[in-house]
Amino acid sequence: MNLRPIRTRLRVVAAAALLPVLALTACGPGTSGATPAGAQSAAPTDDPVAAVRKVDSAAALLPAGVRDAGTLRVGTSVGFPPGAYYPNGQDKPPEGQDIDIADAVAKVLGVRLERQDASFETILPALDSGKYDFGTGNFGVTAERLRTIDFVTYINDGQGFAVKTGNTALGTKVTDLTQLCGLTIGTGAGTTFEATLTAQRGVCAKAGRKPYDVKVYSENAATLTALQQGRIDVTMSTINGLRHQAAQPASRTTFLGEFHRLDVGFAFKKGSPLTRAFQAAVNELIADGTYARILKKWGTSASAIDTARINPSEHT
Repeated sequence: MNLRPIRTRLRVVAAAALLPVLALTACGPGTSGATPAGAQSAAPTDDPVAAVRKVDSAAALLPAGVRDAGTLRVGTSVGFPPGAYYPNGQDKPPEGQDIDIADAVAKVLGVRLERQDASFETILPALDSGKYDFGTGNFGVTAERLRTIDFVTYINDGQGFAVKTGNTALGTKVTDLTQLCGLTIGTGAGTTFEATLTAQRGVCAKAGRKPYDVKVYSENAATLTALQQGRIDVTMSTINGLRHQAAQPASRTTFLGEFHRLDVGFAFKKGSPLTRAFQAAVNELIADGTYARILKKWGTSASAIDTARINPSEHT
């Protein structure tokens, strides 16, 4: 028996015509259901970031060169709500929880962000080369990443599973990867989900069962299309993303609960001089209530943290 899952890396961006459920709404007041194919629904209209002002004590923690330049380059993975997505098309700025928190931190620090969209799996390697000063993309803090990346946490999210509505093979919750034996799982390239599935690929053999197969996609759109078309049985992604997606009737997906919680943070190259300033900025936003208002806007209040930390240990 071949104990290694066949990992098919599909570098595909699904066309809107193939994905009638890609147009998902954001969580929050005033949102509606999914929009027709090829369109994106409006984001929540409230703007808790607008009132944020520079905090001198936090800004003073930035390196002098950054304060003088007044800009930071951020590599941003734009995927799907509520984290970061394009509600008004790719020719307009992205919106989402990660966008709002990064913008609010920049205002506290008195700098302007030069945002560059990038695929998720390319951002962390690019930090060391200096292409970006920091990265966003719902990057979970793991022991493996902590070897080469510094993090400043801003939310607690994690790993979960979803199936096409009507698929009852896995019951209502995935608590053990042996439940996936013999199935095909779709997930994102370069993610903690891919790493978890790869690291645990022997669990089915130990249980005397057929191994699971993993298909890796660069875009959430492609993953969702594969699920709807029956090419995969289950998806593994962020708790907040899958919960939000399942709340949209047109997605025709069912969330199978939290599997593993992870702190999520801004990512920096190892030894970055920016981490203390970012930690102070996030904590300022928590203290003045802006942070809570951002999470309420995007429907992620259950993932709030009490304080930002630099390089916490991975949750076990």
